[in-house]
Amino acid sequence: MKLFSNTITNLENALNYSNMKQKVIAQNIANVDTPNYKAKEVSFKKSLTSALEANKTEAKHMDFTRTNSEFVASKKNDTYSNSGNSVDVDKEMTDLATNQIYYNALIERINGKFNTLENVIRGGK
Repeated sequence: MKLFSNTITNLENALNYSNMKQKVIAQNIANVDTPNYKAKEVSFKKSLTSALEANKTEAKHMDFTRTNSEFVASKKNDTYSNSGNSVDVDKEMTDLATNQIYYNALIERINGKFNTLENVIRGGK
């Protein structure tokens, strides 16, 4: 019997994804003036595939191990400056704000789960 029915594990994985995305966006913004820097992005499809592979249905299935760097890829060969840099600051700032809202929603959801567990442990008092 699973105590949390994978909810907390799934929320943890979503927080890890959001954290990785935050780091990539911050790296892009930090390198906005670096010549020939190619902006990077986190691939949700690769993250989803990895998460699905982690939920094996049988113990005999193979384990797949991946590193976080496999989820980060360079964006298209768009260039936004004469120096060959492909960082669009406005898009990065929008992605940053969107990711922050997503992260905060996940934090609130996991806090709600823990508050519910605390309430059950205390016997509803």
